[in-house]
Amino acid sequence: QEALYNLCLAYLSIAACFERGGTLFICGNGGSMADAFHISGELLKSYAIPRPIPNGLHNRLLNEPDGELVAADLESGFRVVVLGANPSLSSAVDNDFTGRGLGAAQELNALARTGDVVLGISTSGKALNVYRAAITAQALGLTTILFTGERESNLSNYVDISIHAPARQTDLVQEDHIALYHCLCGMLEQDFFG
Repeated sequence: QEALYNLCLAYLSIAACFERGGTLFICGNGGSMADAFHISGELLKSYAIPRPIPNGLHNRLLNEPDGELVAADLESGFRVVVLGANPSLSSAVDNDFTGRGLGAAQELNALARTGDVVLGISTSGKALNVYRAAITAQALGLTTILFTGERESNLSNYVDISIHAPARQTDLVQEDHIALYHCLCGMLEQDFFG
């Protein structure tokens, strides 16, 4: 029950962010990083229902070379950034900073704006990069959300909204996360494009 309630809180926070033209930042590592990319893929283009581009953009594209082809296929999407996807930044941070797990925090510090939301994914709740991104997000005044397993952690107690999958084993937590974030993506899409 609590996971579903918090999922609804996460939905409301992310929907308000998108309504203001804000950005959802997502971070994780390992399988959770793969989930971050999965979520971004569902939000950057259609997930379950069509998302036509605005008529104004469609018409402007028709005046461009190959614009008819582009206009026929483009879909509307949400502003989503997966933190940690830039290997040049990650390697520079690893080389230049004395602390570990600061790549996502650095990227968030450079890109985030007031009203943005950070969604961290950590099956154990112990991911250092997600924790340090959450610290940075809180200092920037952003809303922080966590997908994690059933155990409480320093990270789950630190973020604004913590969504606990009812499992402890990593692969089972990840399976629950997929169902939870697909539900979240579906709600957002229905709200904005349904």
